[in-house]
Amino acid sequence: MPELPEVEVVRTGLEAHVLGREIAAVEVLHPRAVRRHVPGADDFGARLRGTRFLAARRRGKYLWLPTSAGEAVLGHLGMSGQLLIQPPDAPAETHLRVRVRFADEGPELRFVDQRTFGGLSVEDLLDGVPEPIAHIAADPLEPGFVPDAVITAMRRKRTELKRALLDQSLVSGIGNIYADEALWRARLHWSRPTERLRSAQVGAVLEAATAVMREALGAGGTSFDALYVNVNGQSGYFDRSLSVYGRDGEHCSRCGTVIRREPFMNRSSYFCPRCQTRPRARVKA
Repeated sequence: MPELPEVEVVRTGLEAHVLGREIAAVEVLHPRAVRRHVPGADDFGARLRGTRFLAARRRGKYLWLPTSAGEAVLGHLGMSGQLLIQPPDAPAETHLRVRVRFADEGPELRFVDQRTFGGLSVEDLLDGVPEPIAHIAADPLEPGFVPDAVITAMRRKRTELKRALLDQSLVSGIGNIYADEALWRARLHWSRPTERLRSAQVGAVLEAATAVMREALGAGGTSFDALYVNVNGQSGYFDRSLSVYGRDGEHCSRCGTVIRREPFMNRSSYFCPRCQTRPRARVKA
């Protein structure tokens, strides 16, 4: 699933290609693509026709395009969603779900989604943020992110460290890939109890997550298959720089120990058993 850096790459591309252009027509080719827009596909198109996108915003893994009508198109890419900028005469993609044409007859915006887990909707704004995601915490790349507040909240949570990193009510945008990379950089095992960590340790993980996501952003994100691409259809290359994620059986670049994979929340956690020692079990009274 695309994580914060990948979504930010898409946001930047949208900002460069669709702002200020009048929307002439919207074609919804699969109802699941707009299932979160409760009034339905016809209403989705009607809300957008004649409006213009004024900006491209992001929080965590969500992005939105505020419109001149005072609303916003909220998007989530899910497992395989792609927002592409294509010439109007380009052949329709196999899994094309939504097509947005502009009055200037220039490049159009297409939402392509093979697995249809992603989707678009038109939403009201609450303090500049779409209402359905107004409860989501700020992410580490937002100007309003306050690390000290997140550190305090994590240490009060009484959960495993990686679960806290993935908790969108604490901090948004850190997904499975970048959580594992941040934990490796901070030399902490994913199952460390948050309430037993020092503030400096939690802060180190957050700093590592911020750093690794900025590096991934500079490389265009992480692409493990053809399903994540930017608006021009190009893949990211940060997978070549990953230290532990997806590298079970390989040797840790820091100490040479073989990297391991463990099941975690229907997914996987990758770690170095020497650099990231497992916490001792609590002694029962």
